[in-house]
Amino acid sequence: MSGTEVPRYLILTAQGAVLHKEQEVTTMNMEFKRELPNARVVKEMYPVSEAAAARKKENDEEIQKIFRGESDKFVLVIGPCSADREDAVLDYISRLAGLRDRVKDKIVIIPRIYTNKPRTTGDGYKGMLHQPDPNANPDMLKGVIAIRKLHLRALEETGFSCADEMLYPENHPYLSDVLSYVAVGARSVENQQHRLTASGLDIPVGMKNPTGGDLSVMMNAITAAQHPHTFVYTNWEVTSRGNPLAHAILRGSTDRNGLTSANYHYEDLIRLDEIYKKSGLLNPGVIIDTNHANSGKKWDQQPRIAKEILHSMRLSPDVRRLVRGLMTESYLEDGSQKPGEGVYGRSITDPCLGWDKTERLILDIAELL
Repeated sequence: MSGTEVPRYLILTAQGAVLHKEQEVTTMNMEFKRELPNARVVKEMYPVSEAAAARKKENDEEIQKIFRGESDKFVLVIGPCSADREDAVLDYISRLAGLRDRVKDKIVIIPRIYTNKPRTTGDGYKGMLHQPDPNANPDMLKGVIAIRKLHLRALEETGFSCADEMLYPENHPYLSDVLSYVAVGARSVENQQHRLTASGLDIPVGMKNPTGGDLSVMMNAITAAQHPHTFVYTNWEVTSRGNPLAHAILRGSTDRNGLTSANYHYEDLIRLDEIYKKSGLLNPGVIIDTNHANSGKKWDQQPRIAKEILHSMRLSPDVRRLVRGLMTESYLEDGSQKPGEGVYGRSITDPCLGWDKTERLILDIAELL
C-alpha cells in the first residue's frame, strides 16, 4: 500500500457509526461527515515492530538522561517547519541519519516531523493531518493514516523517533508510541487541555513562551504539566501522574505593534535560570528556538543565533546546565514557497535553512561544544 491510500477496513470503520447520506446531520455550524477510527484501530493497522520499539526505547533513555541532567549531551530538535510531503521529509531525515554518527558523542538529534503545523493565520493549509496532499482538499481519515505512516517510516528506516507539535491534544494517541519529544506551541501554552495532557505524557514536553513573551505563562504551564491531574481525555476520566520532564522553550516575542524581540541572549538565560531556581520545579531546562521571533523570522540568522547561545553557555556554568539544546527550522532547500509551486524540499510554511547550511551548522555546534 502506497501513499495515503486508505485500507477498506478503515473506511468501513470510519463509516460504520456514521449516518447514511440522507441522514446527515448539521448541528450548531458543523456538518458531521464521518466518525474517524480511534487510535487503537489505526495502531493495529500500522503497528510498531519489536525492533523499532526497542530503538525508540533506547532513544527515549538517551534523551531523558539529558533532561534529567544525567548527561551533558546537547539536544538538537531540527527539521522542517511543517512536514508537507512524505518523500522530501524522509529524504531530509535520512541525511540527518548520515550525520548522526559524526556528532553522536556530543549531540542527540531529534528530527522535527510536525504533522499538524498550519500557516500562521490557520487559514488554508493546516498540515499533513488535514491535507496529506497540500494541493488537494482536506481529508482527515487519510491524514491520520499519513502522519502515522510517516513517523513509522522515519523510525523503521532511520532509527529516529521524532518530535511533533501537540497542536491537538486529542490526536496525540495516534502517535504516542512513536514520538520521543513533544512541543506545545506559543498559541497553545495557555490552554488547559494542553497542560493537562502534557502532565500525562512520559516523554519530554517543551512549553513555549507565548507570543507576547510573558515568561510567567510558560512557567505556569510547566508547573501544571509537572503535577498530577484528573480530567477528561478521549472520553475517559483519567488521572495523570505529572511529567517531571516538562521544560521551557524560548522563542522570542511579538508586541502589539508586530515588532519582535529576542529572548535567547545571555541576560535572558540568566533571568530564566533565576526564575527556575525560585520555582522549585524539577529538572530545570530550556530548549531555545533559533527561529520565529528570536530571529525576527530571518531564517538565515539561525546559525549566528545558535553560536551566540553556545558562547553564553561557555560564559556561565548556570547557563550551561540550564540550556539543554536548540530547536531549528531546516529543510532541503533554503527559504519557503507557496503551496502549489512544487519545489521539492522547500518549506510551504515558515522559511527554513537549506541542507548545506544545516549540515555546516550541526558540525559547527559539535565542534564548539
